[in-house]
Amino acid sequence: MSIPNESLPVIVGQGGDLNAHRWVIEDTLTIGRTSACDVPVTNRQISRYHAQLTRSGESVILEDLGSKNGTFHNGEMIEEPVQLEDGDVIQVALAQKFLYLSQDATIPLDYSDFNGINLVGKNIPHGAEVSPSGGQRMRLDMASHRIWVNGEEVDPPLSALQLELLKVLNENEGRVLSRHDLITQVWGELESAGVTDQALDALVRRLRNRLAKTDPDHDYVLTVRGQGFRLDNPEIRG
Repeated sequence: MSIPNESLPVIVGQGGDLNAHRWVIEDTLTIGRTSACDVPVTNRQISRYHAQLTRSGESVILEDLGSKNGTFHNGEMIEEPVQLEDGDVIQVALAQKFLYLSQDATIPLDYSDFNGINLVGKNIPHGAEVSPSGGQRMRLDMASHRIWVNGEEVDPPLSALQLELLKVLNENEGRVLSRHDLITQVWGELESAGVTDQALDALVRRLRNRLAKTDPDHDYVLTVRGQGFRLDNPEIRG
């Protein structure tokens, strides 16, 4: 029997570029500088594979992966794996903090104007539908790492790279972005040198598949032959 997503533990970014982003701990979650990690953090103080969170039954264990600058649990550097408690603070190399919550449902949500729909104080549970009338077919809240397509939330959440790709396309809505531009913006200057067009194509394919599972009737990421990709996020009338 599968566990409801809102019953799983999560970490939530605190400050920096990852502020308010959340990651569900379904099994094992790795944190590090490389894009191969589940939670990539682009900071030179952080090792390529820095720390790992492992869920075992009702418990989540935090361990350092031999990092150069250490992993901290509630301000103390850890030397061996530690079991996390609700509300604990994880810090990698004193460069990025994460808040640990034993259940996703405990995350407080405070929405302001969300793509034209006022959701302040609604405290929308994960998996809830948002009326698609008016506005655009896809709605994004980058602060909380949540996406709605055609009124239904994409759940479980997109991976960090999938979300970053969607963010870049959304910020350039209507424009065609070349593969080079997308690789540079999605992976960043430090990581992009070794990223191939094939890796980008695979990421685009995974993003399309995730969106199609929730909204199979529309292709949001379009290929423009010989040029690149663009986002197609039409207005919904009504």
